[in-house]
Amino acid sequence: MFRTAYRITGNAGDAEDVLQTVFLRLLRRDRNADSLGNPESYLRRAAINAALDVIRLRQANHTVPLPDEPSNPMLTELTQNNVFSLRQALTRAMAQLKPRSAEIFALRFLEGLSNQQIAQMLGLSQVLVAVIVHRTRQQLRKELRPYLGDRP
Repeated sequence: MFRTAYRITGNAGDAEDVLQTVFLRLLRRDRNADSLGNPESYLRRAAINAALDVIRLRQANHTVPLPDEPSNPMLTELTQNNVFSLRQALTRAMAQLKPRSAEIFALRFLEGLSNQQIAQMLGLSQVLVAVIVHRTRQQLRKELRPYLGDRP
């Protein structure tokens, strides 16, 4: 859950807040874990939704998180400032997505689940998941074009 929240918020402090929020929601919801169905699926989805709530709240309050050091070796050609700017742009773009689209995108590309796994988890058809993934990628690509240049 922490990894999921961290990937979405880009900030360890916010990710910890997300964990607290999820567990508080879980306690308030029901003390019977059997009512969750698949606990792993529930916790992952709850972390995604709570992380997106943090991003949306941050934007509404016009606050900027303290940056964690970018450490992705695949982005060595970019300066740290560009990486941080790209991360901020992705965070802003994800906050603009519809909740279902943001959740599916996070499950697919941040958590690495297949379209089939997502469809089963959310009770959707695999075709619908594929369509949402495609449209969401197009929307994010459009939003991030100034940061990516001509790269696909």
